[in-house]
Amino acid sequence: MKKVAVIPAVVLAALCTFTGCKKEEVEKVIAPLVSDGQTTESTEEAQEEKDPLIPEIDTSVELQAGSRVAVVSKSTSGEFWGLVKKGMEQAIADVNEAYGFKKEDQVTMTFEGASDEKDVESQVNTIDAVIAENPDVLCVSASDMDSLQAQLEAAKENGIPVVAFDSGVTDSKMVRAFRGTDNTRVGEIAAYRLATAIGKMGKVAVFSAQEKTQSIQERVSGFTNYITNYPDIEVVEIVYQDQVDDMTAAMQEVLDKYPQLDGVFCDNADIADLYLDMKKDETKDSIVMVGVDATAKQQEAIWNSKEVGVVSQQPYAMGYQTIWTALLTTAPKKSVEIKRNVRIDPAWIDSSNIDDPTYSSYLYAN
Repeated sequence: MKKVAVIPAVVLAALCTFTGCKKEEVEKVIAPLVSDGQTTESTEEAQEEKDPLIPEIDTSVELQAGSRVAVVSKSTSGEFWGLVKKGMEQAIADVNEAYGFKKEDQVTMTFEGASDEKDVESQVNTIDAVIAENPDVLCVSASDMDSLQAQLEAAKENGIPVVAFDSGVTDSKMVRAFRGTDNTRVGEIAAYRLATAIGKMGKVAVFSAQEKTQSIQERVSGFTNYITNYPDIEVVEIVYQDQVDDMTAAMQEVLDKYPQLDGVFCDNADIADLYLDMKKDETKDSIVMVGVDATAKQQEAIWNSKEVGVVSQQPYAMGYQTIWTALLTTAPKKSVEIKRNVRIDPAWIDSSNIDDPTYSSYLYAN
């Protein structure tokens, strides 16, 4: 059963004192850390309720039978993308069951993408091939927010609606809807937690994934904007993986350049894994690490005190919402209202709540 945590006024006051932030700033960032938007229920029926992030299948909507949804993801590997795909597959199964679609009337889905999120060329080529097959809907998570304009225009010319998920595109008018995480919030929470952990003063670095990915841009801007609430904290370096030849070497260079570095923010799972795998100088004070995405490796790092915590997403719900939204686009025009942007709140995971069932949907593996 999921419950809302309540922060007493005295605790809020203490947070304001210890973090150096204004009350309204603390309230803004800690809200998603202590509540998942659920109301406390005591009945068995409430315990069995569906996750509110999973939309109800409304069979009054006239979906197109036999619809084919083509999904092109930033990547097909890793725990995050595995859960996105799982959520998508469940949505397809639920729709077929709810509508009673059989055989050729069943809605279907394909899931394709590169094995490496940085492989923009592969994603572009995959989308070209998918559009040539003329699916009923195209779902895309863009590795480079500026690289798909020609493909989006081709989809429009062929009457293929596009639903963006996880990471959008620069020309948002070319997509019917977006489903993803509030990534600005990801950066803000990371900044708040890292600042608190290092005593609101010191030097920190940001180790980042692709610079031209929308989700990453939002995380970095959220982090750097919020960290300005702490005038005694300096962001000394921001390193993007697609701007260097070897990310591990680039991160080591920063550690060598700033031997008194106090903290690092690794803004996606791949970067966090690379950082955790690096050999550290055990003779020096440990650097406080905050990551993104509660993968198995990062959960272990939290338990081993190698990482203070992660800001985690709900990829399963993201995938489910994406497919349901995609199928809604097959209904007759103006017969259904599709919300254009839905952003799911992230949650802070650390040793204090990693075993709390309330947050199980934010954990990618056990």
